[in-house]
Amino acid sequence: MANSETIKQKELFGHPVGLYVLFFTEMWERFSYYGMRAILVLYLVAQTDVENAGLGWTNGEALALYGWYTMMVYVMSIPGGIIADKFLGQKKSVLVGGVLLLFGHSILAVEQMWAFYTGLILIVCGVGMLKPNISTMVGGLYKTGDIRRDKGFTIFYIGINVGAFLSSLIVGYVGEVYGWHYGFGLAGIGMGLGILQYVLGQKHLASVGNFLGASQNEEEKALLKKPLTKIEKDRVVVLLISFLLVIVFWGAFEQAGGLMNIYTMEKTNRMLMGWQVPASWFQSLNAMFIIFLGTSVALFWANRKLKGKVSTSLFKMIVGLIIMGTGFFFMTGATAQFESTGTSAMYWLVLAYLFHTVGELCLSPVALSFITKLAPVKYASIMMGVYFAMTGFGSKLAGLLGEWSESLGEYTIFTGIAVFCVVLGALVLLVRKKLEVLTHGVEDEEGDMHLEEAEGFDLADN
Repeated sequence: MANSETIKQKELFGHPVGLYVLFFTEMWERFSYYGMRAILVLYLVAQTDVENAGLGWTNGEALALYGWYTMMVYVMSIPGGIIADKFLGQKKSVLVGGVLLLFGHSILAVEQMWAFYTGLILIVCGVGMLKPNISTMVGGLYKTGDIRRDKGFTIFYIGINVGAFLSSLIVGYVGEVYGWHYGFGLAGIGMGLGILQYVLGQKHLASVGNFLGASQNEEEKALLKKPLTKIEKDRVVVLLISFLLVIVFWGAFEQAGGLMNIYTMEKTNRMLMGWQVPASWFQSLNAMFIIFLGTSVALFWANRKLKGKVSTSLFKMIVGLIIMGTGFFFMTGATAQFESTGTSAMYWLVLAYLFHTVGELCLSPVALSFITKLAPVKYASIMMGVYFAMTGFGSKLAGLLGEWSESLGEYTIFTGIAVFCVVLGALVLLVRKKLEVLTHGVEDEEGDMHLEEAEGFDLADN
């Protein structure tokens, strides 16, 4: 973090070159993860007596495993962050995580149950090591108060979704048509490419991700030993409160890979000009919308900030939760249509994913940036790990909601999610200003320090 302020970084399109190294590393990591996620539940529920046989689990059993798996993937970010902060540094931790992921996805290609569970465990550990640390490294590329930070995270976030978009189409198609284990193996190849380009791009990451505990700089060592100040403690409190929004958001959002995935396969009319669209392809809608809308949403918020309108991180996160929740009303429409006609149209899913995407763009990259602004330096990776753990708890909540749909019905679940998200967002909005006092003006400082730069900054330039 501090190192990034003392070493001059080479730039490309107005951002450090290291951003693009991390962009492509995360792109391939997400290609592997989301590719596997797109077919995991479908593989679990596929019958054992068909050509492309699965495990023949019930929907409830599959969603239960999905919930536990997606929870642990992100909960392991806490030990991943601790290992980085206390022992390895972020840069080495990302490499270790990438190697674990490569082995995990590759082992899933083996058609044995021991390989299936071993692969899942390795993926859980790999994501835990890589995910919080690569995100923290992105923040470390920018000096304190750099107005480009939020936009840098949005660019990074687009990289995540380029990988997710391609994997849902490619891995999803290969898995559904040619064989589930071919799809899992293809995800492993993607991770291998990610590790290769990360290693080759190390020269552009010299200023970030290093283990501060090994530093010979006495000033940095003293910084690590100091107890937290009152301001730092207040900022941590704000982060922890904001994480409650994160749990609810991802608890709703992660229905995409679980309940919505099964709903798409079983109850949606997927015929398009005589051809049936693979169910896993709908997983690419979210990523596609992010690629097309990511810069526009970032531009919208940046323009609001320049005009002096409310555009704080907490406000963006609240708006994101409300917009995402609203998207579930379209799934209410889908289930109502199915109950009355015996099928539902694809446009319901498209609209739901569109609203989910806009909500995600308002909340997720902003939350990542928010953490790098407020978290104490010596706990940077740990706090990022806690954030991803909250994402994991949200994913477990998603799995539970999916299981409950078997008794409560999809109409009740989808509508309940929509109402709860909108109401919670409105309630937090009422106390937003009081919470923002506890940030002690961290975002005000950012605006003041870079007012002149912001006025001349080309927001449309990536």
